[in-house]
Amino acid sequence: MGHRHPQVVQAVKDQLDRYMHLMVYGELVQSPQVRLAEALSQTLPDPLSSAFLVNSGSEAIEGALKLAKRYTGRPNLVSCYQAYHGSSHGALSVSGSENFKQGYRPLLPGVSHIRFNTPEDFSQIDERTAAVVVETVQGEAGVQVADDNYFRALRQHCDKVGALLILDEIQAGFGRTGTFWAFESYNIVPDILVTAKGMGGGMPIGAFISSPEIMSVLKNNPILGHISTFGGHPVSAAASLATLRVIQEENLLAQVPAKAEFIKQQLTHPAIRRIRHRGLMMAVEFDSFDVLKPIIDRAIELGVLTDWFLYCDNSMRVAPPLTIQESELEEACAIILQAIDEVV
Repeated sequence: MGHRHPQVVQAVKDQLDRYMHLMVYGELVQSPQVRLAEALSQTLPDPLSSAFLVNSGSEAIEGALKLAKRYTGRPNLVSCYQAYHGSSHGALSVSGSENFKQGYRPLLPGVSHIRFNTPEDFSQIDERTAAVVVETVQGEAGVQVADDNYFRALRQHCDKVGALLILDEIQAGFGRTGTFWAFESYNIVPDILVTAKGMGGGMPIGAFISSPEIMSVLKNNPILGHISTFGGHPVSAAASLATLRVIQEENLLAQVPAKAEFIKQQLTHPAIRRIRHRGLMMAVEFDSFDVLKPIIDRAIELGVLTDWFLYCDNSMRVAPPLTIQESELEEACAIILQAIDEVV
């Protein structure tokens, strides 16, 4: 939503005038949480209608992993090489870069990795696998997009062996790719969906979402199977609901393909090797980090914030707000091209 979208700011102010944090364990029903959960469920296919609200993407991954293990009674987890799921202990365990993990071992046992977009590796997903957790679009790997049939084949294999499918849409969700949820493009439904980042319109919030049947296992033995003091904070929940409504009311999803195409047309330069993208989740590839880093630094000096990717440091992250206008895109792309010219 960009910075300080008026409707998000107003929702925050209105909620601040009502109440902020109340009780820790859910003793009181809080309408911002309920209204957000209802709105989320309306964007999703059945049976994804039960949302557990937390504070961040890493927390949402932690909750999803616990839920999968508890529901299936199985010990093992499978994730992808070059995946990024967060920095907390469990999320780091299922992330796919040894460089980021080596200083914190031992991590969770029973975690194995497969190659993204490679069905030949599905044999590692078996009857001891509680869940496969995978980014619908790999973010920190530099916006890697799977073939159309990959996720359908993964869904079928998980069903075959009884493993749950967890889709991480912390980066890809809430319209970033041009559909509200990136998995909509693949005609599948995950067992557990994870979201955060853009969900809050600038406020901290995340969620893991599943069916009432699966989520209900957190109710008993112990009675508080997963808890969060500030998860679903009323102010963050109000901001998130306003964000969701803006996406819908301003018809922002329909604008994503044209804006992405405009960026691709503008960002043409001999130094740019290629552009990978799904909607407005974009990676602009250069020869090396040594080429890219000075371009990023110069673009920042000229007024455009860009970044590189944790596992793909020769590619520039381009992720404009869904609300950006064509004139702003034209200006931003011109500045990036100026930075390239000055550096290269």
